Amino acid sequence: MKRRAEPLAAERSHQPTQLRQRILLVSLLIAVGSRQPAARAQAEFEGDPINYLTSTPDDAVSRLQTQIDSNEIQVTFEPEHGYLKSLLTHLKIPISSQVLVFSKTSLQVQRIGPRTPRAIYFNDNVYVGWVQNGEAIEVSTVDPQLGANFYTLQQKQQPRPRLVRQTHRCLSCHGASQTRNVPGHIVRSVYPSSSGLPVFSAGTFRTDDRSPLRQRWGGWYVTGTHGQQLHMGNLVVQQNKDPFGSVRNESITIDRKSGANIVNLKNRLDTAPYLTAHSDIVALMVLGHQTRMHNAVTRAGFAVRRALRDAAVFNTFTNQPPDALTDSARRRIAAAGDRLISSLLFCGEQRLTSPIQGTTAFAQHFARRGPRDQHGRSLRDLDLQQRLFRHPCSFVIYGPAFDALPQPLQQHVFRRLSDILQGRDNRRAFNHLSTAQRSALFQILRDTKPAFDKYRSRKG
Repeated sequence: MKRRAEPLAAERSHQPTQLRQRILLVSLLIAVGSRQPAARAQAEFEGDPINYLTSTPDDAVSRLQTQIDSNEIQVTFEPEHGYLKSLLTHLKIPISSQVLVFSKTSLQVQRIGPRTPRAIYFNDNVYVGWVQNGEAIEVSTVDPQLGANFYTLQQKQQPRPRLVRQTHRCLSCHGASQTRNVPGHIVRSVYPSSSGLPVFSAGTFRTDDRSPLRQRWGGWYVTGTHGQQLHMGNLVVQQNKDPFGSVRNESITIDRKSGANIVNLKNRLDTAPYLTAHSDIVALMVLGHQTRMHNAVTRAGFAVRRALRDAAVFNTFTNQPPDALTDSARRRIAAAGDRLISSLLFCGEQRLTSPIQGTTAFAQHFARRGPRDQHGRSLRDLDLQQRLFRHPCSFVIYGPAFDALPQPLQQHVFRRLSDILQGRDNRRAFNHLSTAQRSALFQILRDTKPAFDKYRSRKG
């Protein structure tokens, strides 16, 4: 018999008075902790059960450092790029992923500008930032338990290079409102001045698959063609000043057409110091989607781990097994799972109105990594005609962070996905999925994601 969901007070009305009071106190403490304002959010993931600052990282970079310390591998230094090339090789990051950002929005702002942009290289789980004549290489990666971890590698030749974890220095931006209060990644679009300084008074935008193209890539270089669709890349804003020397916000102008359909950057900067001469539009689109998904997975995992912690505390006062799910925990798991499903299935994705084509082999390199179903289809297959991906379910579902999500959350996500893709859930939010797309996604996930086949709904 299904347990009826009732208010907590009704559920525990049979408990002795003293026990009821203790449960009420614990419940109030849990409730207060879950309603901390945004300014306190960082402290929340620093504490139990996440323990961001005190937990030992287990990510691609920490594992690489272990190999360096044991002399299993060597990261080599060369004069022009320091440790960059060797680091990309060991982390298996393709050079074709290079994108260039010239807004002053990172640690080494004094070295960044329209003539000297920061280069970012990435794979599915690691991001590497390199600045000309920079003091350090900046690295971030996805930890299955902790979310984004941040590291720096000093650009000085040394016998045993050390990737040093950074916390508060990076979390002031990467653990606040821009990442929805989890340690995460940011792809931000700004109105950049001629020096690269953002005109923050004009506003900023998050850049991902839900963003209108005309709001993307302000402060970034973009190489590739995109028809009549316009974006903010390749441009600096013009600012008119009043007689007293103050900038008037209403006078800020940006000519999007002059930055459109640029296939090389030779008239904008000297690209010779970089590993390629490109900032590929397809790589930028994948980067925006991937960072948003990494943050979404982190938020869902954190929310459910807190729900399970709170349920375990409650169970100690009610003589229930520690892993028993309370009604409150079930609701919180469902809410976190539903938000994650919305992100996985590209709900709210901005449709393309013209074909997109990059200027490097990034699209081919990305798509060939699979995995593929028995019909040769993959979640990495790019569309670039009307949407980013041909099969609209995020490839991030294959990542280690997703695989590490708590089992009750995975079970909820895969059961709901199964119902949606088999046509048993026809809510309006999923109207963008055609019958053919749902069928293809179901088969791809069934063939390539064992946990989906394990947990999926088998009704009917």
